[in-house]
Amino acid sequence: MQNTIALLKRELKSYFATPVAYVFIFIFLLLCGLLTFQQANLFERRQADLQPFFTWHPWLYLFLIPAISMRLWAEERKLGTIELLMTLPVTMAQAVLAKFLAAWAFTGLALVLTFPVWLTVNYLGDPDNGVILASYLGSFLMAGAYLAIGACVSAITKNQVIAFVISVVLCFLFLLAGFPTVTDFFSSWAPPVLVDAITSLSFMTHFNAITQGVIEARDLIFFGSLIAAFLFMNAIVVELKKAD
Repeated sequence: MQNTIALLKRELKSYFATPVAYVFIFIFLLLCGLLTFQQANLFERRQADLQPFFTWHPWLYLFLIPAISMRLWAEERKLGTIELLMTLPVTMAQAVLAKFLAAWAFTGLALVLTFPVWLTVNYLGDPDNGVILASYLGSFLMAGAYLAIGACVSAITKNQVIAFVISVVLCFLFLLAGFPTVTDFFSSWAPPVLVDAITSLSFMTHFNAITQGVIEARDLIFFGSLIAAFLFMNAIVVELKKAD
């Protein structure tokens, strides 16, 4: 565990060794503000909640999270430093977990820095802070799922652009799975069990449930299982590709 924490700290520090981290945080906060206050008209709604704020998170993550995850393993393979990484006193599982947790912690920091929006609605009204906390949790878990998918894809290719595009496509498919257009298409010919299974794979289905203030085990299990599954595949891919 100490080795994992040490590598996690090293990876996390690397984000702030270049301006990239600050640029990402700035863009994330800027887009959150513009979409919440300009596009979603938070003030004009005259409701003390953060629903307009969290509504945009799945779409922001769709492009911003793959921008973080695309370098996790693709850069290591391109520079040939993956062998050096493996010489450290860490197992493959520890390396995969440390890289993922560092990226997740960085994303969590960007999410925490949106707290002025929370303070704003508390100043203007009396929101249900329990619902807001649950929504933050749901957003953080969804970001983790995006990252796990992106990390796995990053391990497959040395090209960061390709990793970015494939990650966006895969995450988009997980978003679309719960939309009426998709469910209507399958319900016209597929059995209800299959339709329900496809709907249950949607990020939106589980994220929207959590943003209602109801944290159910099935939603936590979904995100946790998805993260675990893609990290497991990530470790397998890295093991197979490290000699390339």
